[in-house]
Amino acid sequence: MLKYSVNSLIEWQEENGDKSIERLLWIDDEIAYVIDVNKNKVPYIRRIEDIEVALAEDKAEIIKEDKYIVVLREEDIAEKHKVIRDKAWNIVKDMVDKEPDIYQASFRRKLIKKASENYGISEFWILEYLKRYWKRGKTRNALLPDYRNCGAKGKERKARDAKRGRPRANQSVKGEGINVTEDIKRIFRIAVNKYYYTTAKNSLTLTYELMRKEYFNDGFKEENGVTIPILKPQSQIPSFGQFRYWFYKERDLKKEITSRYSNKKYQKRYRPIIGSSLDGVFQPGEFEIDCQVGDVYLVSRFNRNWIIGRPAIYAVIDKFSRMICGIYVGLESGSYLGAMMALLNATTDKVEFCKQYGIEIEEKDWPVHHLPESITADRGELEGGNIENLINTLNVKVKNTPPYRADLKSAVERFFGLTNEWVKPFLPGVVDLDGRERGDKDYRIKAKLDIYQFTQILIKCVLYHNNHYHLDYYKRDEDMIEDNVQCIPIELWNWGIANRGGTLRTVPEDVIKLALMPADTATVTPKGIRYKDMYYASKTMLKNGVFTDARVKGRWNVKISYDPRNMDYIYVYDDNIKKYEKCFLTDAGSRYKEKTIEEIEYLLAVEKMQREKNKDNVAQAKAQLISEIEDIVKQAEEDYKRETSIVESDKQRVKNIRENRKAEKMIRRMEEAFDLGNSDENYQNNLDEEAETGENDTLQLLFRKQKEVMLDERSDDTQW
Repeated sequence: MLKYSVNSLIEWQEENGDKSIERLLWIDDEIAYVIDVNKNKVPYIRRIEDIEVALAEDKAEIIKEDKYIVVLREEDIAEKHKVIRDKAWNIVKDMVDKEPDIYQASFRRKLIKKASENYGISEFWILEYLKRYWKRGKTRNALLPDYRNCGAKGKERKARDAKRGRPRANQSVKGEGINVTEDIKRIFRIAVNKYYYTTAKNSLTLTYELMRKEYFNDGFKEENGVTIPILKPQSQIPSFGQFRYWFYKERDLKKEITSRYSNKKYQKRYRPIIGSSLDGVFQPGEFEIDCQVGDVYLVSRFNRNWIIGRPAIYAVIDKFSRMICGIYVGLESGSYLGAMMALLNATTDKVEFCKQYGIEIEEKDWPVHHLPESITADRGELEGGNIENLINTLNVKVKNTPPYRADLKSAVERFFGLTNEWVKPFLPGVVDLDGRERGDKDYRIKAKLDIYQFTQILIKCVLYHNNHYHLDYYKRDEDMIEDNVQCIPIELWNWGIANRGGTLRTVPEDVIKLALMPADTATVTPKGIRYKDMYYASKTMLKNGVFTDARVKGRWNVKISYDPRNMDYIYVYDDNIKKYEKCFLTDAGSRYKEKTIEEIEYLLAVEKMQREKNKDNVAQAKAQLISEIEDIVKQAEEDYKRETSIVESDKQRVKNIRENRKAEKMIRRMEEAFDLGNSDENYQNNLDEEAETGENDTLQLLFRKQKEVMLDERSDDTQW
């Protein structure tokens, strides 16, 4: 194998310690013509034997990286540079082909002299073209001018006595200015760190002014007890343009964002994106879960005049296939309850689930009813004691992302964005951020959908996403490309299960529910097991007299689990969660049938609010009632004092209750007797006169009867 060839670079170690680099221009069995690429010399001869010995003794080595050759794309070369290159090439192209004679001085001199006469250019420049061609790799582009090296781009100029840069306008007023020295640059860095890289978010202009005030002054003066700096004139300080130039030259974007805003903002919006959400994901079984508040206002199923706000949408998605595995729509955002409902939905039969919302599908349309190996969630939803059952009972790994890092759950976040694009244009009551100006109609009053109907829409979106949406951003691996797998979630899911197995597991539904369902404490009462104003009972409890014991012995608490989507039943259990009793809603709670826990809690909250609002009215009415009663009692006391003077003692008053009652009853009967058919006006007037006379007679009769009874000493029966 050849160690070197024409155009190879050889670095030589000289005896005095210096190094030189030569390019091989022509080679035969004994000699080679070379040229020193760093010196202004013409080609000269090297013996092949000397080169071999030097390479063997490490006195010379082959340089693999050629930094002298000019490599540029034709479209990147300026037209005027091409003209200069082509002119030089036309002069030397016939000469450079005459190898090895061209490397001999006498032969080369004749060709250069002839070319000088033909093209009208000096022999010096023709020789320069040849040397440039040989040193730079023997290509046409080697003859390009070196304008790209002019100006020492990227290199810092050293400050000397003369002022660098463009002269200032109006120097007679501003002065010539000063150069930025190392000491001034150090002040720039201190000022930027002190005033710019802070949470105060000072502008660059204000930073310059604060720096000038602190570091470029000629002392201070006192005015009205205030210390004021005496600023140096413009001619003696760096200008704002110089400060801005050095700021952008040494600008640290990461430090700027993290110090002025926060590290989480840098990580979320500005960090380098060199990875992929599929890194380390080889098969279905790693889920993501997240919650987003829907951009639509809903109404209550109890009363469609009640606007209940925006729903919380939970979604569970498989990272490998982007398959939506479970959903849940509720009213509590960022809660364990909602997350558990979404996970429970991911493990349930989707055919039955969709049937609850009037949607008929087949198993192949949504074939997901499994537990994952791991699930990634926000810290708020799957953190704390509630998640212990999921980890311990079902052996599911839970990963919580740092705060404000939604990008770490990009798959589920992408689904939320797509759902908004698909449904927002068609829903009444959607959030309109542009409709908040004065005079605009409130978009909330347009709400028409309830939770049930919105869930129907969301299910339709999931079915479309899983079975038809093409993942344009998905990068298939070699195996998928070989099997021609389409980038559709259902296709990726089925292929992953068939070819890579997966870590999905199927667990009995009862076990999953008891492990996932929210748990709480209820109270055993004589009316049933009470939970949030709802009463439950079972045949076994009625047969065993549980509620009778509660009435006799008193109430006690029990542990329950419940399905927030349907509060028609709950599960009551003791310390052993596997032994549970299913209890159903009693007739007393019929208004709660087929309602979710959110709807029930909303109803109870509304009723409580109404009671609170009505308390003042009730109190006012009760105060009025008390006042009216007190007035009547006062009148009765006055009548009593006026009409009881004939009674000699209290004993005589309570002695004749029975006879008094009989007399009162007789009078009441006469007054309350029905009298039909007498509607004549004259007759009615006569009747009124007779009634008035009869009333007086009746009172006289009552008084007479009372006196007779009181004089009858033989009567001692005072009972009713």
